[in-house]
Amino acid sequence: MKVLANDGISQSGIDALTKGGYEVITTTVAQEQLINYINEKDIAVLLVRSATTVRQDLIDACPGLKIIGRGGVGMDNIDVEYAREKGLSVINTPAASSHSVAELVFGHLYGLSRFLHNSNRDMPLEGDNNFKGLKKAYAKGTELKGKTLGVLGFGRIGQATAKVALGAGMKVIAFDPFLEKTDLELEFFDGQKVSFEIKTISKEEVLKQSDFITLHVPAQKDYVIDEAEFNMMKDGVIIANAARGGVLNEVALVKAIESGKVARAALDVFEKEPKPEMQLLMNPALSLTPHTGAATNEAQDRIGTELASQIINILG
Repeated sequence: MKVLANDGISQSGIDALTKGGYEVITTTVAQEQLINYINEKDIAVLLVRSATTVRQDLIDACPGLKIIGRGGVGMDNIDVEYAREKGLSVINTPAASSHSVAELVFGHLYGLSRFLHNSNRDMPLEGDNNFKGLKKAYAKGTELKGKTLGVLGFGRIGQATAKVALGAGMKVIAFDPFLEKTDLELEFFDGQKVSFEIKTISKEEVLKQSDFITLHVPAQKDYVIDEAEFNMMKDGVIIANAARGGVLNEVALVKAIESGKVARAALDVFEKEPKPEMQLLMNPALSLTPHTGAATNEAQDRIGTELASQIINILG
């Protein structure tokens, strides 16, 4: 039985599937050629990440498909309900990349707090002739310890991010319409564990109280953060979006930065991927990454082996 990993899969996933008797193809097939390729090669399992879309036309045109798998959490690039109605199994790996995303968020937050994103641009250009000027320009950093992190969306990734925040000495507050409270268990290198009970509060209170805000919500019709939400925030707030492009209004974000409401922000995802707006790319108040939240070797290993395990369990 053949598995097409159209957006790639880790070697650990390939090894697990091969051991289970599957042939794994890692050729990247262009979207418009995908239907023909799946039918010609008799593909039973299609694995994607965020690049390849799996819509009704493909599902209808490929009767040999048995499983559609998403390496990651969000499945907005797959017509999930339609596929399931047609008898296909649709799988994903919601837990595999949580910690990787959380660490990227904190990479951004630490960088923004100390102007690393600007300093790393300016030092190669001016470090030899304007050292004192740059030192003065970036001398008003802030510590994360003791500050309040507001987490919008308290699922697996939101909770993983909260754990990093607690380890950094931050106060954590959270909003999630589907969760009243949860116990977060922090595990340390020597086997010690510490448990924290986090009770969710209203979105408005999270926006009002937070020094830092991070989004961990699924794709949806309306913005989670728009002009009204920015107006509720503290002046000088720092925001990170490593969830989905389209949950934060980028035009409103730029306005909030210009007004001073938002000091700086981090974006790993964009409304117009893979061609983000130039005004975002050139904005010195933004720390930017090209949708790499889950892109660690460890997360990709976990994603690969998890997908392989699910496929083998379903198809035997």
